[in-house]
Amino acid sequence: MSKKIIAIGLLLIGNLILVMNGCTKNTTVSIDNTPEITTPVSFSKDLVPLFTKNCATSGCHSGSVAPNLSVTTAYDAIQNTNLVNAATPANSELYLWLTGKRAVAMPAGSANNPSNINALVLAWIKQGAKNN
Repeated sequence: MSKKIIAIGLLLIGNLILVMNGCTKNTTVSIDNTPEITTPVSFSKDLVPLFTKNCATSGCHSGSVAPNLSVTTAYDAIQNTNLVNAATPANSELYLWLTGKRAVAMPAGSANNPSNINALVLAWIKQGAKNN
């Protein structure tokens, strides 16, 4: 009886070691718990100022790195590079980059989700991604 208990114990320990070795952390994905925005979002009044302050800065999306999110080019740059998917807004490349699901969350080096930019961009895409 004791040999059976030892064998079962060794089997359980072996399985535990296998399970522990299989559990590794490769990436961290943040879960966006911000409330959904249901009020109209204006590209020119709500998003462009955020892009100007947080994204279209020297060495980033002001012409150095695509898309160019400068005031006069932001809308066309987003639309012409297929960053918006109106059919499935949460799968839009723009939203995936902002939330860190493509690489480091954007804007890089800024506070997490400055001025609720992720929720605003998602709401704007859900509302048709208009040049308004």
